[in-house]
Amino acid sequence: MSIEWKGVFPAITTKFTAGDELDLPLFEKNLQAQLAAGIDGIILGGSLGEASTLTTAEKESLTKFTVEKVAGKIPVVVNIAEGATREAIRQAGLVKKWGASGIMLLPPMRYRSDDRETATWFKTVAASTDLPIMVYNNPVDYKIEVTLDIFDQLQELPNIQAVKESTRDVSNVTRMINRFGDRFKILCGLDTLALEEMVLGAHGWVGGLVDAFPAETVAIYRLVKAGRVKEALDIYRWFLPLLELDLYPKLVQFIKLAEAEVGLGSEFVRAPRLVLEGAEREKVLQVIRTAVAQRPVLPDYLSL
Repeated sequence: MSIEWKGVFPAITTKFTAGDELDLPLFEKNLQAQLAAGIDGIILGGSLGEASTLTTAEKESLTKFTVEKVAGKIPVVVNIAEGATREAIRQAGLVKKWGASGIMLLPPMRYRSDDRETATWFKTVAASTDLPIMVYNNPVDYKIEVTLDIFDQLQELPNIQAVKESTRDVSNVTRMINRFGDRFKILCGLDTLALEEMVLGAHGWVGGLVDAFPAETVAIYRLVKAGRVKEALDIYRWFLPLLELDLYPKLVQFIKLAEAEVGLGSEFVRAPRLVLEGAEREKVLQVIRTAVAQRPVLPDYLSL
């Protein structure tokens, strides 16, 4: 499947049972809600998907299960975040074998590569596969920036097609478009900047809170792209206190708590993460429950 790299791509959470096994029935419940809301793609095993705690066998099971359930309706993108180039290449081969449509590729983990090393990393992994690739550019969390000069080098690889833009600098959308035109599709990777970046020309949104609120997320995207920004902004203003849950180190616990509250998931996380408790849990619950009580009535966005 080719990927258009536009629209809403949930970075979906990985569901676990109380016994710390994959909870595929609950995962499917969330997945079906995402499909019904009109998402355009799905990303497995990202940071929000607790990728670093998943075994290769679990990633295989999750990927094959998702590919089967979406039945070609949307592309299935699998995250690759590795420390060694050789292992990233091996993972790229595996995800293709499992039926994935594309790859979201992070810079090297646990080593702060310089620009030459970063460019070589992306070019080497991309040259090993024909799967479409979205570069994840998040220098705040991962301490490596994929600069415009690096993207200039990556143009030679036709399967490097998109960027998950998480620099926290909305003007970087304009810089990318000014320099590269439509060569790289841009998907906002930070929930709290999504509307702003889409107005500036970003092609899509890799979302986190979409896991709990898929309809609201897709509605905002489609309304913006239809030129109905005022309507999108009204929903976005309601959504912002929830979207801010994506900004914290415990975003996985926060978003899973939101999923549980709306009936689309559970709070179970994999150690070393622990389920929220006490005052911290109550504070997050208050944000979620206040928003749910004021949940807006959405226009008919699916026809847009």
